[in-house]
Amino acid sequence: MSCWMALTILMVMPAAINGQRIPQNAVPIHYDISLTPDIESAKFSGSERIEVVLAQPANSITLNAVDITFLTVSAQAGNALPIAGEVSLAPEKEQATLVFPAELPAGKVKLTIQYSGVMNDEPLGFYRFKSGVHNYASTSLEATNARRAFPSFDEPALKATFDIALTIDAGDMAISNSAVISDQPVLPVSGAARHTVRFDTTPKLSTYLVAFLVGDFECISGESDKTTLRVCTLPGKSETGRIALSTAEYVLHDYNERFGIRYPLPKLDLIALPELKSAGLENFGAITFRETSLLVDGKSASLDQKKEVALTVAHEVAHQWFGDLVTMQWWDNLWLNEGLATWISSKTMARLHPDWHFAEDDAETLDQSLSLDSQRTTHAIRTKADTPSEIAEMFDGIAYGKSAAMLRMVEEYVGEKTFMLGVHNYLVAHAYGNAAADDFWNAQVAASKKPVDRIMSSLVDLPGVPLLSFKANKNGYVEVTQRRFFSDLSGDRETSAHWSLAVCFRTSVHPVCVLMDASDQEVRVPASTLLFANAGGVSFFRSYYQGPIYRSLLAHAASSLRPEERIVMIGDELALMRAGMASVADNLDMVAAISAESNPAILQKALDAVQIIENQIATDQDRQKLEAWVRKQFLPAYLALGAAPAAINSESQEKRLLRSVLFLALGEAKYPAVLAEARKLSENFIADQASVEPSLAAASLYLAATNGDAGLYDQLVALRRSSADPEVQSTALFLTTHFSDPALLKRTLDSITSGKSPGHNNGTMLAILLRNRETQPQTWTYVTEHWASVEPIAGPRLVAAAGTFCSAESHDEVLNFFNLHEVRGAERALKETAESISACAALRLLQEPKLKDWLSTR
Repeated sequence: MSCWMALTILMVMPAAINGQRIPQNAVPIHYDISLTPDIESAKFSGSERIEVVLAQPANSITLNAVDITFLTVSAQAGNALPIAGEVSLAPEKEQATLVFPAELPAGKVKLTIQYSGVMNDEPLGFYRFKSGVHNYASTSLEATNARRAFPSFDEPALKATFDIALTIDAGDMAISNSAVISDQPVLPVSGAARHTVRFDTTPKLSTYLVAFLVGDFECISGESDKTTLRVCTLPGKSETGRIALSTAEYVLHDYNERFGIRYPLPKLDLIALPELKSAGLENFGAITFRETSLLVDGKSASLDQKKEVALTVAHEVAHQWFGDLVTMQWWDNLWLNEGLATWISSKTMARLHPDWHFAEDDAETLDQSLSLDSQRTTHAIRTKADTPSEIAEMFDGIAYGKSAAMLRMVEEYVGEKTFMLGVHNYLVAHAYGNAAADDFWNAQVAASKKPVDRIMSSLVDLPGVPLLSFKANKNGYVEVTQRRFFSDLSGDRETSAHWSLAVCFRTSVHPVCVLMDASDQEVRVPASTLLFANAGGVSFFRSYYQGPIYRSLLAHAASSLRPEERIVMIGDELALMRAGMASVADNLDMVAAISAESNPAILQKALDAVQIIENQIATDQDRQKLEAWVRKQFLPAYLALGAAPAAINSESQEKRLLRSVLFLALGEAKYPAVLAEARKLSENFIADQASVEPSLAAASLYLAATNGDAGLYDQLVALRRSSADPEVQSTALFLTTHFSDPALLKRTLDSITSGKSPGHNNGTMLAILLRNRETQPQTWTYVTEHWASVEPIAGPRLVAAAGTFCSAESHDEVLNFFNLHEVRGAERALKETAESISACAALRLLQEPKLKDWLSTR
């Protein structure tokens, strides 16, 4: 090897702490990548040509690379001879600088790189996994992992076209972003026969959206607007992709129509993989999914499972426009991808399945996002994110839930037709390019002629939740004030921050929408009328109704508010209790008032409030009394429904869901007859998954597990091993986290830390065990005593789960432990955990005496 041959990049941590932006002198135009994976040995070799444009003459070019061994590099400008270069490595920055002995001129330059890489055994970069006798390889490149698969300018604004070729074993299939244009056998020099699959040139796309997969896949096909659709799976699983395929056919057409821009590729593949860190990755033309987010048995799956698959498909297909066609300029504007995809996916699913009540789910997600953003440790939608770990932290409920709520608020304010015009104009203006926040809201301003920019910029750039307070003023109208809302009891509530908000009122007279642009404002609606300030349950703020306005709202809520609005109202009441602005008695009185509610989503929301009160406020003695009250309050409604009929689908979906909600509530309240029925139905399900109504099966399995013994535990372990259905496998696996028997809990913990459970589930399972009040003490002891085994699977989710502790003593213990045992990428999570524990401890101190008083009168 000559002196100009490059060095080898040393192994670095999976997410370098000090990663940073690369210099912008070189801009890529096109990549030509040929890869030869050796999956068995976990290696691959690559040949890459990158055409770049240099803004200024230079003798070096910096790009991104991790775990890559550079063999040769050269550069060629125009018709000049190629010149060899060497590589200077900066592993801590995840960068490699190609250095040449002569200056390269400004303009087009072709880089040629021969390299090799290692395949991960976890979904990171170009990774491998095994199923049965088959080896598989796939990419997982979002957000900053393309650099692990090929040397690249791995930033979203540096878009380019790609030609990809894969040389693979003769029996394997290859999938990539574009359609196959050739498939030629390769004469074997040694070893097994191979073939080279070449793919058509891609549109311009960011590196994190590149995809290539190798393995023994089987596919089912469909079509939508002359685009070929496929759902590809491991052998024997393709028929469970029918719901996903029909959903993709519908949403692709729906998006073509809504956006006025057709999906640009001739094909779209949806590929199910057992190993994937997220539910789905929106690679242009080749979306990858975790199996449980794409595959579902339509006969035995619950409504929630079907909704998850349909919504995930709709979300990832929406990314083909929001994220792929138009990509955010940098990760600080991730919401342009995730918020828009979240907004449109539930919208189109509501059109496809109006009986699935997605508006109620959106209201629940809104409440969760408000709770997250009410913490003092929250962050703005647009916030600094430079390193890989900072970028990874951006994928949270702020980027998804808060952003989607902001979009729904603006749509409610300007009207659907006008809002969609703004979306269309935004996509047209930035197609195959990049955009920033002001590009989107300026398009909406131009379409609506309303101050959408003021509304969106205030919500994008200001962290936290607005609290709007409503009371009657001396003129008989409604006085509205706003300030920032914090979900704790630590005081210091007044801040100078205020937002520009579109507030749409539902009243008994007529709907009213106003721009709330000041900290104190009169709304000319009579205070004596019914008034609900979050029409549609879509807007991002908390509401505090005072005096007669509150009493009128309570009296008319059941008859005058839509279900999603009532869900928001229940969430606001619970949040006000946590902040010391309402009492636990107010919340339980509200629950009592709707105990005969026939809408399962509203009833579930009310019972969730009871569960939070039980977990965060009640002592063990209080819990027994609260459970007795739940049995007394909700048993009549359950008995009135009657037993589930033998024919699973012989009654309405609403009635089936209502029975499962009440069944679960009574089981958690330890009603003996329900617990006995739950064990019986669970055993029926284990024997035959189609024998029990799916929603009732889910409730039964949960109750049976929380009260389960070794016999049931072993049955679930056996079911996971014997079932070919990924959803059944996942259900059986996660149910083991609900057994509280110490010996069985230790079996679960040992299984997690020994790697016997699927790798991508281990962190989630450990977090579930740490969040559960029954399993928390033993789990925490295990974590602290077996840290060497826990550390490899520890991440921000585990640290966040420790936020469910609820005492000053546990606050100090948790912080001391994680300060001594740092979890990479969990800096923000640890701050949020500290705040959550302190807030819960203060809440219990304030509200537990009030709960005790309330229970004494019941």
